[in-house]
Amino acid sequence: MKKREKLTDSAAFDLRYTHLDDGPALRSWLEAAHMLDWFPMSTPIEVDNALQVWLGFCRLNSSLTATYEGSPCAVGTLFLMPYRKVAHHCLFKIIVAPEFQRRGIGTAILRNLKHLAKNFFHLELMHIEFFTGNPIEALLKKERFREFARQEHFVKQGDRYWGRILMECDL
Repeated sequence: MKKREKLTDSAAFDLRYTHLDDGPALRSWLEAAHMLDWFPMSTPIEVDNALQVWLGFCRLNSSLTATYEGSPCAVGTLFLMPYRKVAHHCLFKIIVAPEFQRRGIGTAILRNLKHLAKNFFHLELMHIEFFTGNPIEALLKKERFREFARQEHFVKQGDRYWGRILMECDL
């Protein structure tokens, strides 16, 4: 595969807190061809519900949006825990617009989410769950995440199964 130009060094690249009006961009990425293969939602109603939850965290400033030339190109969100006993860790999700993938943007979002989690929310651990075959696995390994659980045949779509991998990173 030909290496694509890294965009994160460009003056046109920026990171900011996510706004509610980033919702249409996030929806369009989820609805792109094969993107829902990597997420548990499958129907328009499920996507609507997921977007409502995902964007709800922007009110806590626990979600970051990457922009290129002023337009959103990726979102990463810390799903903060509401209970004191488990408030030291969080689940997170990242999505990069298909046309911006493999250009350094996922790495930038992930590194900034880790910084936000540790230094603003004082978290000790971040974890993520994803389906086998998801290209995010290589990025996570590069960023010191380790696998702590795997469940085969977690998702069934038609007659095809995917497993679930859970990874975590100490902050």
